[in-house]
Amino acid sequence: MTMRVRARSQGEHTLFITESTELATKAPETGAARRGLGLSVAAILAAALIWSSSFAVTKVALAEIPPMTIGAMRFVLAAVILGVVVHTGRDRRRLPSPRQRLFIGFAGLLGITAYFALENVGVDLATASDATLIVASYPIITLVLEILFGRATFSPVRLIGMLVAVAGVWLVVQGQTGGGGEHHLWGDLILIAGGVVWAVYNLVAQRDDSGASPIVVTYYQTLAGAGGFVLLSLTEVDRWSVPAGGNLLRIGFLAALCSVAAFLLYNYGLRRLEPSVAVNLLNIVPAAGLGWAVLLAGETLNLLQVLGGTIVIVGVTLGIYRKSNTTKKTALAAKDG
Repeated sequence: MTMRVRARSQGEHTLFITESTELATKAPETGAARRGLGLSVAAILAAALIWSSSFAVTKVALAEIPPMTIGAMRFVLAAVILGVVVHTGRDRRRLPSPRQRLFIGFAGLLGITAYFALENVGVDLATASDATLIVASYPIITLVLEILFGRATFSPVRLIGMLVAVAGVWLVVQGQTGGGGEHHLWGDLILIAGGVVWAVYNLVAQRDDSGASPIVVTYYQTLAGAGGFVLLSLTEVDRWSVPAGGNLLRIGFLAALCSVAAFLLYNYGLRRLEPSVAVNLLNIVPAAGLGWAVLLAGETLNLLQVLGGTIVIVGVTLGIYRKSNTTKKTALAAKDG
């Protein structure tokens, strides 16, 4: 799934980096506008709920299907769905050039193949609840890389936010109850590594100059990512078997809902909401993800995990909030000038 909020978004993992975190929307003037605003909020919340379920659904499917094979099945199906939409819709006349498609495809290999390969392996070794909470720290990881590459300014508030988020992730790891097996610590570390890859993907994807619509960019990224997963899945040939009907439905859910429908819902919501509002609404993903982990994957949570998840969200909020002040000052300076 890829769009600009000030960062790209893909699949269920929208990277929540924006230029402002003020809770402001475009003021509605009529009853119809208010209803439209309500529908936009509902669309964002629906997308968040869909994305939050992906870890638990993947965890259940991993009991039968190897991680790279799940990725191949999911994104090949998603690419087919997106391909039909792109090549039969209005966007077919505004497709990127071959050079631009190569760049978009490279971003797809990072954001889909590399990231989701690490995510699937991490979820396989750890737990769905760990994955949900650790992913909440990804915006902070992205902010660190942005600062290192001179793409963002540094501030004490951001530093506090980063440290708080890291402390929260540490509590999540320490609070592991053993549901992820003897290798759960490796799973947590792999999930954190996935956050670094996701951050790099966003830095690369931001440089896309094709001007294509988000659904077209998402299609070509998904197409490249699916190709990468097909190659990786060949390493698991000896573990292939015909999946049970329930797992086929889970793959269909991940492809059609998490990789396609949720992205379209998010796009719809952004038409009437400020990006900052959408980002704040998406903060329900970690909390809802814990619920799905208990409901669908049969996992149990302890106080340390819940506390760690809360601290991660607080840290992420602190890390992003500073940008609101910076944006305000810049706007005021420009106005005065």
